[in-house]
This record gives sequence, structure tokens and C-alpha cells, in this order.
Amino acid sequence: MSVLDNVDASTNLAKNNELQLLVFRISNASESAFYAINVFKTREVVESRNHFLTQIPSSHHLLEGTIILRGLQIPILNLPAWLGATLTKEEIKLSNILVCDFNGVIIGLRIMSAYRVIKKNWNEMHAPDSYRLKSDGLVMNDTRLEDGSLCLILDYEKLLADVIPQALVDVVSDSEHFRDLEMPEKLKNGTVLIAEDSKTAQRALIQIFAKAKIDMKLFDNGKKLVDYLITLGKSAVDETPVIITDIEMPEMSGFTVIQTLKANPLFNKIPIIVNSSMTGENNKREAQSLGADGFIDKTKSHNIIPLIIETMRGA
Repeated sequence: MSVLDNVDASTNLAKNNELQLLVFRISNASESAFYAINVFKTREVVESRNHFLTQIPSSHHLLEGTIILRGLQIPILNLPAWLGATLTKEEIKLSNILVCDFNGVIIGLRIMSAYRVIKKNWNEMHAPDSYRLKSDGLVMNDTRLEDGSLCLILDYEKLLADVIPQALVDVVSDSEHFRDLEMPEKLKNGTVLIAEDSKTAQRALIQIFAKAKIDMKLFDNGKKLVDYLITLGKSAVDETPVIITDIEMPEMSGFTVIQTLKANPLFNKIPIIVNSSMTGENNKREAQSLGADGFIDKTKSHNIIPLIIETMRGA
């Protein structure tokens, strides 16, 4: 039986501010750290030795090559090397490939072994400030396993940005893209609030809003955004044209942000748009059922300004 069997439905987890993580290791060394990824970004784990690796000339040093899996050509990224580890030839033979789906971009991550699937509440996910001191940090947040072991959640979007940048958002190179857009006065004069914990995604959004000449305020997680709105009180309705939230965040997930704000009569008229790499239909339906006014894939964040305008007009 696969370690990914019997995973709960994402919609059931979302309602309880929960997530499930696939915990894995990148080395057989006894001191090897535990890492994790949301199970809904994973497809399967396959044995490396069963798949022929075709190398790609002049590619990024972390792009080992590609394998063919069920008719798909899948790029294989050397996750241990990204983390500063070097596998021996024997370890490479024994290693596995974790097949992941990021916004429809299918990639394989080399890992040593899948350990287990764990369920966590988002308030058990922590993002120490030390992870945010440098823009090139690889760790987004962490949690603890039952035995107290530290488990690190990586910024996989940064890995994609480093190795396969064309798979991520295409930030518009100039402001021509926004000249023909008729922006509502509230959008031009207000401040868009954004909950996003990935530094990579934050940088893309900062560039997009700067080019559109729209003020925005970033929060590292949903709880900070909600707390800020509560502090603003009634003035939030006038000052906030729209809220943008990721789904996966420590302390409070995007789904809980939607639930909390839509249940509050003070804030429930502010449109909320989900900007996420978890683009499955179940997540989109769940966001809509909770009251989200829009949903956009992170790889298409360059189209977020037109979506904001459309959402505000329809609100």
C-alpha cells in the first residue's frame, strides 16, 4: 500500500483549518532532517531505479533530466542538492522520485524515502522570523512530528523559480498592460490586502501591483491579515477594495480567512480572491462555497489586476 493511500479529502480538511503533509527524507543518514509537502501537491512516489533518466544539455545544474511516466515527460529536480546535500551513487540508486503537481506543472523531486502522511492544524505550523531574514531562504515554516522531531516545509515555489522560471508567473515587463484598464476609484485610492507566505510569490505580486500603480499591503499569513482588519474596524470597508489570500499559510489557512471574514458583518462585503498553487477543482469549489469571490492560479498572477476589477464590478 502506498504512503499516499487513504488521504482525506481536501475540502473536509479545509473546513477545520487542517492540512495533510507527506513527510519525507532526502538522505539515509541518521541525522537527516524531515521535510514535508502538502499531499495535494503530490501525485505519487516512484522508485528512481525503475525509470530511465534522459539528461538535458545546458540545463540548470539542479535539473537532472527527464523521465517518462505514463506518457508524460517529467523534469527531475535534485532536491538534496538544492538543500546542500550530496547523495552517493548507492543512495541515488535507492532513491525515489516524488511526483508533484504545481498549477498543472508536473515535476519530480528526488528524495530518499517517503516516511508517512500526517495531519496538522494550520495553527501548529510555525514560521519563525529567522526564515524570513533573507530573500533567498529555502524554508517557509515548520512543525513537529509526534516524537518531537522538527519537520521543515520548503518554499517549493522558489525551487521552481530557480530551476524552471518559465513555469511560474510571467510578470509584465512594462506598464502598457494596464493602460487600457478602467480601474474603480476605490481600487485606485485604496489599499489591497494580501496574505501570502511565499517570498517568491510576494516578489511577483509586489512587481505586478507596482506596475499597476495600486497600493498593497502584504501579510505573511492569514491571521495577521485578519488581525489587521479587526484593528482597522469600520474604516476597513472604505480603505480595502479587495483581499487576496493564498490557501496554504501557517497560523490560519486561506479557507479560514474566507470563513472568518464572510461571517463578520463588518467585513463580509469586501471581495476576496484566492491566489493559490492548489488549483484542483475541489479547492476552487470549496473556496466558492465559503464565499470567495474569485480564484486565480499562481502561474497566472499577472492577470490578477483584471480579475480584481471584474470581481469588484460584480460584487
